[in-house]
Amino acid sequence: MKNVPTLFEWAGDQETFDILFKKFYDKVLQDELLGEVFRNMSPEHVKHVSHFVAEVFGGEKLYSREGGSHAKMIGKHIGKMLTEEKRQRWVHLLIQTADETGLKSDPEFRSAFVGYLEWGSRIAVINSQLMENPMQKAEPMPKWGWGETGGPYVPESE
Repeated sequence: MKNVPTLFEWAGDQETFDILFKKFYDKVLQDELLGEVFRNMSPEHVKHVSHFVAEVFGGEKLYSREGGSHAKMIGKHIGKMLTEEKRQRWVHLLIQTADETGLKSDPEFRSAFVGYLEWGSRIAVINSQLMENPMQKAEPMPKWGWGETGGPYVPESE
């Protein structure tokens, strides 16, 4: 049996994610649709997102060690009233930035990468319509690999 790397290992290293998200948020701030959503983001936002995604993809637990959690990340979206148009633009700009920064583009990696972006951004939109965080504080961080999600999405309220 061959040793399959994590998505994080396949992508490169933490610097790969840091560069990707720095360039991505530079684009976001200039974007006419998304700029307003992110113009007041904290100076730590880019680092937190980079560390979060890297951890989800199997990298070091930097986000968790910094006091982050899945519930905290969900909480950042509560009440933001994100739209499908904004979600699609966010995904588009991140894929575009991935291409521009030379992120691996083999079909298997990009399928997993885009699958995560679709999954995560749709959850962000769903939670952005809420006024209270539905997630328990002890909910584990998501882990994303080379496979599929494992079944249909069912909100916790159902």
